Amino acid sequence: MVYSKEVREMCPVHQGVNHGAAPIPEEAKWVKAREVKDISGYTHGIGWCAPQQGGCKLSLNVKDGVIQEALVETIGCSGMTHSAAMAAEILPGRTILEALNTDLVCDAINTAMRELFLQIVYGRTQSAFSEDGLQIGAGLEDLGKGTRSMVGTIYSTVSKGPRYLELTEGYITDLALDEDDEIIGYKYVNFGKMMDFIKGGDDAATALSKASGQYGRVADAVRLIDPRKE
Repeated sequence: MVYSKEVREMCPVHQGVNHGAAPIPEEAKWVKAREVKDISGYTHGIGWCAPQQGGCKLSLNVKDGVIQEALVETIGCSGMTHSAAMAAEILPGRTILEALNTDLVCDAINTAMRELFLQIVYGRTQSAFSEDGLQIGAGLEDLGKGTRSMVGTIYSTVSKGPRYLELTEGYITDLALDEDDEIIGYKYVNFGKMMDFIKGGDDAATALSKASGQYGRVADAVRLIDPRKE
């Protein structure tokens, strides 16, 4: 340790108050975090890329400072989705400090990692008051039974109005319109369920029928339109 001349010539004065780190809530415990291994928690964070043309939702389950589980969901450019695949290879097994200082390729994923780091080290996690935290596998609960990201895609213009393209239920096949051409419902296909039916032995037509559904007052519609073509 090298000290400047000014510091070397100072007389020593002892610190009177030193209570250490303030306790933070972690998995139903109050913890004075001094090292990376003192940190545990499960939480989510959102990141965005520099031109803000896409975003990432990152979910991490951290136990004793080490990332045990990672869920990476992105929307935007094709490069971002491939970067998510790389991030899933990189993150598990690293400490949160290593992950913070690792190039996760995409700006949106890097930014999400930064936001998560802040939440975790300050005790602002989803599992802050959950005894022993959340089990490994909790990230899959965000995806539901179909193990697919919850995506909402809606397009709209002044001259032609809104088009629902994809909602939580799935891919929108038809919009139900009333006599004023206002949307009163829609038909959809849940691709996650459809693929499960196909893997279970159903032919494509049967799987499509079983995975299809509708929401709203479809039966009252004056007409149905394909939101991608009409």
